[in-house]
Amino acid sequence: MDKRFWICGIVVGAAALILGMLVHGVLLRADYQAMAALYRTQAQANAHAAWILPAYLLLGLAMTWLYRRMPASDGVELARGARFGLAIALVSFVPWHMLAFVAQPLPLSLMLRQVVLDLVAMVLLGMLLAWLQPHRRVLAPPP
Repeated sequence: MDKRFWICGIVVGAAALILGMLVHGVLLRADYQAMAALYRTQAQANAHAAWILPAYLLLGLAMTWLYRRMPASDGVELARGARFGLAIALVSFVPWHMLAFVAQPLPLSLMLRQVVLDLVAMVLLGMLLAWLQPHRRVLAPPP
């Protein structure tokens, strides 16, 4: 795995962290606070917060690795990246939220918002990957 892989993976991981904070820390914060009894206390959450960075780094690196497994394209194809992000969401976040809904007493409206917002975030991450072009081996375009 070359330098470009690591840079793209770290950038996508950082973007995923920012989107995760926006979705779950800002947009859905009031919903989570209303059901605080279902979650860890603030002190417990703070004690486990160190797991957030490696989780998002792993997400960024895994998405980059999978994207590089696809055939290379001639340039930036944002629609292709969006489709990739959609596929990743459909095999990860979407079923995860649905299964959590089954196992935890969460409102259907919250699960649906989680699904939609995380799906949008993953599509944006796929588009970011397409823009970063992790297949490209050189920084300058060929003549």
